[in-house]
Amino acid sequence: MKNEKAEEIFRNFLKEEKNRITPERFEVMEYALGYDGHFGADELFIKMKNSKSRVSRATVYNTLELLVQCNLLSKRNFGDNISRYESNFKRQQHDHLICVECGKIIEFTDARLTGIPESICKDLNFDLDSYSFNIFARCRNKKACKKYRNEKN
Repeated sequence: MKNEKAEEIFRNFLKEEKNRITPERFEVMEYALGYDGHFGADELFIKMKNSKSRVSRATVYNTLELLVQCNLLSKRNFGDNISRYESNFKRQQHDHLICVECGKIIEFTDARLTGIPESICKDLNFDLDSYSFNIFARCRNKKACKKYRNEKN
């Protein structure tokens, strides 16, 4: 599904930053923005290869970084030294709850957090660009936690 507004944002960014405008970069953009949830660069590359894409792994990695720079994607690290990405395009601000045992990630929004990042920035004389709020915890329901399910198998 073509996303003309995202394509326009990315094309303008590439021009302004004097990066090459290639069909491969836009193919990566489409796959990345269409990915449901969080993904690693290798996951996206494999998904594209399974769909018969001819885009190289290096192009995927480089394009993901460009998409982060132009704010179409967010780059996240959930404490496991793996960079994951998620679309920013037409998505509501949200936060993350991560199980430190199995790595399960739950996205949530909570009105109690509204305004806190702006307030902290104002108090410390900063202008807010973006923020990421992650809670690291453990699944209470051990039967539902992937770690414990896998240990039994």
